[in-house]
Amino acid sequence: MTQLNIQLLLTGNELMTGDIVDSNSAMIAQQLLPLGLTISRKITVADDLNMLANEIKSISEQADILIINGGLGPTVDDLTAQALALAMNSHLQQHPQALEHLTQWGQQRGITLDQANLKQAMLPAGASIIDNSIGSAVGFACHYQGCDIYCTPGVPKELAIMLEQQIIAKIKQQVPHSVHYQVKRYQVFGIGEAKLQQMITQAFPQWPAEVLLGFRAASPMLELKLSIKEQQAQPLLQHWQEKLFELLGDHILTTIDNDMPTMAQHVIKLLTAQGKTLTTAESCTGGMIASLLTNIAGSSKAFEAGFVTYSNEMKTKMVNVSPKTLTAHGAVSEQVVLEMAQGALSQADADYAIAVSGIAGPDGGTAEKPVGSVWLAWGNQHQLNSHYFCIKGKREYFQLMVANRALDLIRRQLINSPQTPFYFD
Repeated sequence: MTQLNIQLLLTGNELMTGDIVDSNSAMIAQQLLPLGLTISRKITVADDLNMLANEIKSISEQADILIINGGLGPTVDDLTAQALALAMNSHLQQHPQALEHLTQWGQQRGITLDQANLKQAMLPAGASIIDNSIGSAVGFACHYQGCDIYCTPGVPKELAIMLEQQIIAKIKQQVPHSVHYQVKRYQVFGIGEAKLQQMITQAFPQWPAEVLLGFRAASPMLELKLSIKEQQAQPLLQHWQEKLFELLGDHILTTIDNDMPTMAQHVIKLLTAQGKTLTTAESCTGGMIASLLTNIAGSSKAFEAGFVTYSNEMKTKMVNVSPKTLTAHGAVSEQVVLEMAQGALSQADADYAIAVSGIAGPDGGTAEKPVGSVWLAWGNQHQLNSHYFCIKGKREYFQLMVANRALDLIRRQLINSPQTPFYFD
């Protein structure tokens, strides 16, 4: 299959200054993806007539499809129609269908059209209209130098309607019938993007070109994607999905349908399904684990109490850590987190506990216990486990990773995972 060359041209001073963050290009890309199409190039240009016209000329020489976004409004800095006419060595003229749309739009709102409004009816000669059911500015399309050009408004809601109702259908007509785009998205925890790529490359040196690998880091999670573009690759997609599950095991949390669930959501779901409860005893995370859990509606069924025991005194007073243990081993020690977990289990009368004590930094480390050191304990009355980590990074990153590793370890216990997490290394 020959891949269509689709390029985007975004226009607006607000995009260049950062007053507006571009989300429209992501929307366009997501709408194209089910057709097996991707954007090959994206350019953002300020509201400059000659610069816009030059970009339109250049892109239309290379691309099969150019989508221009923005610059269709009534003000002097909305230059898309004028720039397109200049690029095509054409002229602007009042388009009767655009004028009718504007007139109806004004009547529905009790607005008398002025010269600024009427500017939106001035389009390049020969342009065809793309309807706008909610806004004043119609979109329009032209064919130039073998390139189909679609001009769309910068307002996201208006763009979405044009894409869904008209533009995607037109582009689809250019896509060969053999295209059958399918994507599988998996949520992965406990391994970084580079390490994951290295593992896959080493384990599967003959990875097929028909199955595309994609990664999206979203700390503390990672999204792994497998996609195909043709129907005959469907068996390959299934086969290599199974291979990845064999390689990664319980590091794959779920197949993602829409939004990526949090680690806390996974834990609450498991606890609720099993009719179990969890408690926490936190020092270096300062209550973050409890906060992540209680952000979830209905979490009170599985989480009734947590303890923030930041000082040694509170570790003793709230979760019964022995002063002798603290003196002998220090707060950041295996012995202390095990006593914290045991005390929390007793105080909250819970089924499972997490306990953490560490050095978040940037100060407070020693040669024996550097900044980033943390001891975790997790489990129940019958099986309490513990492990030491040294997690380097800023304080916020340290706390986030400690919290999520702790929750992941409880998740693994709840599903009876036999696998040792990669992050233990």
